[in-house]
Amino acid sequence: MRRLMESVVKKLAFLWGIGGVIALLSFAVVRLSRYAMELELASLSLVHWLALLFSISFMAYSEGYRGFYLQFSPRVVRRASFLGSRSRPHELLLAPLFCMGYFHATRARLIATYALTLMIISFVILVPMLPQPWRGIIDVGVVVGLVMGILSICYFVIMEWRGDNSNAISPGFPDDSSLLSS
Repeated sequence: MRRLMESVVKKLAFLWGIGGVIALLSFAVVRLSRYAMELELASLSLVHWLALLFSISFMAYSEGYRGFYLQFSPRVVRRASFLGSRSRPHELLLAPLFCMGYFHATRARLIATYALTLMIISFVILVPMLPQPWRGIIDVGVVVGLVMGILSICYFVIMEWRGDNSNAISPGFPDDSSLLSS
């Protein structure tokens, strides 16, 4: 019975951690898509079209591939896989934040996570000040990157369920991690 409870807690914690991260990213996609859809493609000049192409390409590569696929998504799934009955209560309750590396992480991971968060907050404040079509051009690129991020998380979840850890990345736990022994 205890093994069953541990298995259930581990699966629920994993789903809560991954589901919470995907929900957060999905909320951003829905919110930004509204502004991206205000972009009137028929009225774009050549400069706008080039900027749109650059925005999509740049964000797909830098955010979608390099940021999400190579770093963030495998780390989120890896951290979620360590959650379970031996996790501390706050790690279970705040599983999405735990998975994103906001706590119980190395100093370097914490610095990177909070610095990236501050950068994102800065863009959230500054980009709405841009007039259309520039705001829409940037938002289309961000939406592309975020969708790629959501899809890459789903990919790594499937790989985790299949037991394929060939793309395993460090979960970024401190050296004295109590989770590593669970």
